[in-house]
Amino acid sequence: DFPHAMVLLPDRQPRPPLIVFAHNVEAEIFERHAAVAAPGWRFIWRDQARKMRAFEGAALRQARSVIAVSERDAIALRRDYALDRVTHVNTGVDLDYHRFMPPATPAAGGGTVVFCGAMDWQANVDGIAFLMDAVWPLLLRDRPQIRAVIVGRNPPKSLAEKAAKRGVAFQFTGYVDDIRDYVAAADVYVIPLRVGSGTRIKAYEAMATGRPVVSTSVGIEGLAVQPEQHYLVADDAETFAASILRLLDDAALRTRLCTAAHQLLEEHFSWQQVARQFEAECLSAVG
Repeated sequence: DFPHAMVLLPDRQPRPPLIVFAHNVEAEIFERHAAVAAPGWRFIWRDQARKMRAFEGAALRQARSVIAVSERDAIALRRDYALDRVTHVNTGVDLDYHRFMPPATPAAGGGTVVFCGAMDWQANVDGIAFLMDAVWPLLLRDRPQIRAVIVGRNPPKSLAEKAAKRGVAFQFTGYVDDIRDYVAAADVYVIPLRVGSGTRIKAYEAMATGRPVVSTSVGIEGLAVQPEQHYLVADDAETFAASILRLLDDAALRTRLCTAAHQLLEEHFSWQQVARQFEAECLSAVG
């Protein structure tokens, strides 16, 4: 699980069949941080990316099989590291745990958006800073009572302090045992990520619960969903704000997206279906 764990392998031969489940293209995360970082930090991120490329390639080439989380990642791993055997399994979601609840009508002049993710992960910190700094001022023009709930462990004090100083309604919950009530209480689920790799299961969890999603291209990357059919895509502040407002204002759009997304998950991406995929790949590697 993750190439980082390869350093724990005993130096013993012959080695049993080894499968690495690559949740991300790890070097890509550092490269994307470099793309959005300030000049001083850009050099540091680029240096880290160079080191991770060397480590990741060496680690994965020791495996008999590498399993990626999307076809897009599988292609990148084959291309970047000249790997002979890379397959992928789909991202799945527990539809029994994340039960569908039709979206409610947002409050006039307000509404609630929610994001779920560990807030000690730099990619999530960058995404919420983008939401607060660039997107939120645009939303307040039309919905002055709009609020955001950020669900995830260890949020930086700097973000909470900045929200308080600006007087914007951002609630940082910190760690919670169960995200479902927070997601169900929201009107729109947002994924404002500019950095990342792999896939974001949070998108499928929101769709399983019946909440319409606005995401950047990075936030939805690798998932088999279509913009305007299953979610709304937005890669700049203006489009992101406009997409949130569309969903808050248009009940028919909310219902259409949520219904189509949930139907897609039921047909193709339940845990039972994905577990069978993973089992088949493991048996193939061992065989």
